[in-house]
Order: sequence, then structure tokens, then C-alpha cells
Amino acid sequence: MSKLPCAELHLHIEGTLEPELIFELAARNGIELPYADLDELRARYEFTDLQSFLDLYYANMDVLRTEADFADMTRAYLARAAAAGVRHVELMVDPQAHLARGVALETCIGGVASVLEISEAEYGISTALIAAFLRDRPEEEASGVLAELLAMKAPIIGIGLDSAELGNPPENFVPLYEQARAAGLKLVAHAGEEGPSHYIEQALDLLLVDRIDHGIRCMDDPELVARLERDQIPLTICPLSNVRLQAVDSLESHPLPLLLEQGLNVSVNSDDPAYFGGYVDDNFAVLRETFDLNPAQLARLAENSITASFASDERKAELLAEVEAWLLVAGTA
Repeated sequence: MSKLPCAELHLHIEGTLEPELIFELAARNGIELPYADLDELRARYEFTDLQSFLDLYYANMDVLRTEADFADMTRAYLARAAAAGVRHVELMVDPQAHLARGVALETCIGGVASVLEISEAEYGISTALIAAFLRDRPEEEASGVLAELLAMKAPIIGIGLDSAELGNPPENFVPLYEQARAAGLKLVAHAGEEGPSHYIEQALDLLLVDRIDHGIRCMDDPELVARLERDQIPLTICPLSNVRLQAVDSLESHPLPLLLEQGLNVSVNSDDPAYFGGYVDDNFAVLRETFDLNPAQLARLAENSITASFASDERKAELLAEVEAWLLVAGTA
């Protein structure tokens, strides 16, 4: 059976940095890694929570020094995404994390964007770039970086909010989101991964986001679940990530199938696939096997990813037609 065509809406490009590429870029840039070999690095990919992942994530990011490094990372992801069935991706980049290391905005944005420009021609994947801001850094810093991005006319379509969630509520970033909204940017934010359900409400009511990244803690508030269903607010859910970061006890206890059954606009995404054991097709595969999802349910998840995207209406129609064609074949297989 061919891969299910879908959009990927929750993807951190730095989280696609595979161990082999980390060593390759370190050698190219003359960086001495704190790991003797690939096995020692991979041994560190057992996380107890979000922060334990972030510590390794930021450490490995140090190998990204030049535009070529960012371009190679982006190119590697797109090749793997194409094999996974991804037809449209809205990926996030963390500019503050690179600025803190002395890497210029022009370097990180330019390297990623140079590959996104040719993505549809080379990989059959339409793309968009979202600048994600670190919620454990001051809001004033984020607003300053956004001002720089706007001044340099960076090819971003929106902003996001990521990094350590606990103790860093969305309400802290209202000015940043007002600034982005005034500039005509799309708005997304991580909420309700490790943080409580009312972080989701803050993201909706204070930041006025277009969609929620993660959002699984909505299950703690039936009224919020009802609101999300009524308003069809997209939740970009990342099952393997949730398991690896122990945001859920096990895949079997993951709420995604129940949220789908209740009519919420949930989609399947890979988050930081190099760290969490799988790309989007791997996420779909384990969901199908664990919950015995049928082709119609899988197609619904793919359709949700497309309708929740910021792609043009024309592009959405093209991709929805691809999902319909897939279902015609898969439904009779």
C-alpha cells in the first residue's frame, strides 16, 4: 500500500538532526563532541521529561554553524518526509537558540529557507516556515527577535511558542503575539503537553492562536474538549513524542483515538523525529497497529492535517483529492 499523503504541521527542523549528521557536521566544523561515537550518543536518547530532552536537543544544535549546515539538515528532513508521504510541511525553526550561540539570523533562516524554496520542485512537498520562540526566555527578547525577522523580511508565515512549558504560561507572551498579529502572521503555540489544560485556554483567549501544538491535556477539562470540537480548533498531536517524553504513560493510553472519535480536529505529527523514534509515517504505523485504525480513520487524520494547514485553498484541494484517491485503494485492499 502506498504511503498515506498528509501534511505535517508540528515539526521542529532542529529535531530532525540525526546522530549521523551530527557527527558529520561536527567533523566539518572542527567541533569536538562530548560523545565517543554514535552508540554513546544514542544511549542518551532516553528521556524522563521534556527538560531532559531539551538539554540534549540544545547541546546537539551546536554543530549547526553555517548556512550549509542548516541547508543539509533541511534537505535530509525533506527527503525522509517525502518517503513518509508528507506532501505539505509547516516547519518550525528556533532562531533564539541559534542567536544565543552566536549564529546570525541570516545564517539559520537563510540556510533553511534556501532549501524550502526548491522543496516542491525537488521533493514534491510544499512548505512554509514558522519562527518558534522559547517560552523559557524573556518575552522582550522574543519581541526583539521578531522585530529583526520582520525588518529583514524573513520568509516566515507565522510564529510559534515552544521549549519548557511548565511555569511558562502563554499569558507571558501576549505582546509578542500582538506584534505578530499586527504583521499579518499566522499564530500557533505549544500548550497542554506537560502544562495544564488552562494553558490551552490562555493560548486561545489571550494569544488568539489559529491552532494548538500538542493539546493533549484538554482531556482534563470536558468543557474545553467540547469547545475544541465545536470550534474545530486544530490540535497537532505527536504520539511518539508524547510517549518518549512521558507526557502519557504509554501509547495504549494516548488520547488521540478518543479525540478523533469525539470529532476534534486532530492530526498526526512527528515533532522531533530524530529524538523520538520515528517520522510521521512511523507515528501513523504505531497508531494503526495499537488502535486497529481503519483506512477511513487514517484518512480522516490526514484530511485534518490538510484542512488545518495554512496552505492555499487550491493546494488543500489538491491534497484532499490525493487522500481520497488513497482511501479508494486502501479501503478495498
